[in-house]
Amino acid sequence: MSSIELVEQETKSYAIYHNLVINASIKEVFKRIIEPDHLINWWPLKCTGTPQLGAIYNFYFDESYDWFGKVIQIEPETSFHIKMTDSDSDWNPTTFGFDLEELKSGVQVKFWHVGWPECNTHFKRSSYCWAMLLNGLKNYTEQEIVIPFEQRD
Repeated sequence: MSSIELVEQETKSYAIYHNLVINASIKEVFKRIIEPDHLINWWPLKCTGTPQLGAIYNFYFDESYDWFGKVIQIEPETSFHIKMTDSDSDWNPTTFGFDLEELKSGVQVKFWHVGWPECNTHFKRSSYCWAMLLNGLKNYTEQEIVIPFEQRD
């Protein structure tokens, strides 16, 4: 059973799902979702962490949003899943992940963020933000476009 199925079984909750294709090698896409030096080019302002099972990542957006999550699954060029451990009350019970599938035309990225306790304003805003951020990941990977942090939604 996958991490996503376990989380969904444990709680009655809300979930975010986004799929996209990135025209790059699976190795390149995987690097850009696991390495802090790449994550800061499309998601948080600052990031630390080691891409290994059980490692803690720090996702720093500003002083109010200095969050932590634990790697609960990592399979090279296949999957990367994080369980939030220290964030706000909406994000704390959540887990998010990237599952990758190699295609002839690039990489299918299957993103999910499950375990949301409420379908509230923060959930809805986060769903929108993830869509925008994943588009930033696509543009960063395919074209080396980095949107300044202050302009990311």
